Amino acid sequence: MPLRFSALLCVLAVLPLAGLRAADTEKDKGAAALGLLKAIDEGFVQVYEKVAPSVVVIDASKRPLDDEDEVPRGFEFFLDEGRQTPREPDKDSGPKSPKPPGVLTRSEGSGFVVRADGYIITNQHVVADAEKLTVRLKDGRTLPGKVVGTDDRTDIAVVKVDAKDLPTVEWGDSEKLRVGQLVCAIGAPFSQDYSFTVGWVSGKNRTNLLGPTSTTILYEDYIQTDAFINPGNSGGPLFDVEGKIVGMNTLINGIGHQLAFAIPSAMLQDVGQQLIATGKVQRPWLGIRIETLADNATLRAHLTGIEQGVVVDTVEADAPAYKSDLRPADVITEVDGVKVNSAHDLQRMILKKKIGQAVHLTVWRGGTILQIAVATGELPTEVTKVANVAPSKEGPAAKAETLGLKLRDGKPKGAQVVSVAAGSPAAHAEIFPDDLVTEVEGKPVNDAAGCVSAITTGLVTKGNKGILLNVERQGRRAFVILNPHLPSFP
Repeated sequence: MPLRFSALLCVLAVLPLAGLRAADTEKDKGAAALGLLKAIDEGFVQVYEKVAPSVVVIDASKRPLDDEDEVPRGFEFFLDEGRQTPREPDKDSGPKSPKPPGVLTRSEGSGFVVRADGYIITNQHVVADAEKLTVRLKDGRTLPGKVVGTDDRTDIAVVKVDAKDLPTVEWGDSEKLRVGQLVCAIGAPFSQDYSFTVGWVSGKNRTNLLGPTSTTILYEDYIQTDAFINPGNSGGPLFDVEGKIVGMNTLINGIGHQLAFAIPSAMLQDVGQQLIATGKVQRPWLGIRIETLADNATLRAHLTGIEQGVVVDTVEADAPAYKSDLRPADVITEVDGVKVNSAHDLQRMILKKKIGQAVHLTVWRGGTILQIAVATGELPTEVTKVANVAPSKEGPAAKAETLGLKLRDGKPKGAQVVSVAAGSPAAHAEIFPDDLVTEVEGKPVNDAAGCVSAITTGLVTKGNKGILLNVERQGRRAFVILNPHLPSFP
C-alpha cells in the first residue's frame, strides 16, 4: 500500500476519535456549568430557609393623616405606600372623601427576631403612632406586639411579643462588608409576605439622603444595595450569602429604581441593645454643629492655608464644647491623632466614645495648630432651637453703623446688633438683631466702635473674600462671613 494512502487512512481513523473526544469535552463543560448553577441555586434556597423563620410581618393600625394621599418625592420611607395595598384596591377614581372618625388604616412592615424571648428589631417609622400592632411569625402564629423603645435619630425600634424559643438571626459584621458582595433581602412588599430578592452592595457610608432641611434622621450611615426592594420591606433584614444580618432595609428612592438603603448591623446592635435594656438610647456629644470644609466653597476661599477638615459652625449653649477653647470657624483635622476629612468621619468617631471621655482635638485656627481637649457629655433629648426673634427694645441707641449693621456697645464687651438693613451685606450674611459680635477675624471686639474699625481693616486685608465675624446668639456661639461686595437691594 502506498505510503501516502496509508497516512490518509490513519487520519480518517483518528478524526472520529477526535470528534468523540470534543463532544465529550463539551458535554463535560455543560455538566460542570449545570452543576455550578444547581449549587448556586441550592445555596440561595438554603440561605433563605436559614433566615426566613426569624423574619416577621408587622401589621400596624394607625389613624389616617390629612395628607395620607400625597405621594412623597425623592427618598421615601417604604411604609409611606403601605396605606393602600393589593388587598385593598382603590376602585374609586373620583375625589376621595375623608375617612370616618375612629377608622384605623392598616399598613405593613417587616422585622426580625434578635432574642428568643420575643424581642424584634424593626424601623421606627413602621410602628410610629400605631394604636395596635400585630406580629405574624413564619410558622403562622399571630401575636400582639408592644413597642419597647424607639430611636427617631436612627429610625430604629424594638418590638416585644410574648413568646419563647423563637428562631433568631445571626449577626454579621457590617464594618467588614465590601462593595460588590452579594446580599439578600426578605420582607413583605405590597403584602406579599416573605418575598426574597438578591442584589449587590452598591456602596457604603451613604449620608445626607434626606436633604439638609430634614430633621427626621440625624445619624445616617447607610449601606446602598440594588436588591429589589419595595414598600413593605421596611424593617426587614439585609443579609450576606451566609445568612448573617448586615443591615436593615429602610429607605428607597422611588419604586422600581433599585436604589435602596439599609442601616448597618453595627448600628442596629448598638441601638437595639440599649433600647432593650433601658427603652432609650444614650449618646456622647460635643455640642457642636459641623460641616465638611470641602463642601463650603465660600469658607474654603476665606480660610487660606488649609484644604481638608471639619468646620465648627456652631457651639451649642452650655454644651461640653462651650466650656472648652473650641470656637466657631475652627477646623478640626484630627480626633485623638486620627485624621478626619468630613463631618461624617468626625461624627462616627465621637459616637464611639463613652460619655465623659476626654477627646483630644487637633484644630487649625488662622494658620495656627492647636490641641484642644473636650470631655464628651450626654446628648440631650432635645437641643434648643434658636428662633429669629424680634430685637429687644431696651438699651441705648446705635453708636456705629457699617454694611447694613447698626451696632451699640455690648455688655460687658462686644458689639450688639440693633438692626439689620434689608438686602444689605449683613442681611445676606444672616446676621440678626440682638446678635453679639465678639470677634472680627479672630480678634476680640470691645465695643461698637471697635467692631466697625475692625471690619474696616478687614475690608482692606481680606478684599473680596469676606470678613469673618464670631457672634453669640441666644447662648450659642456661631460665625458668619460678611461679604461687602454682595449687591444691596432697596
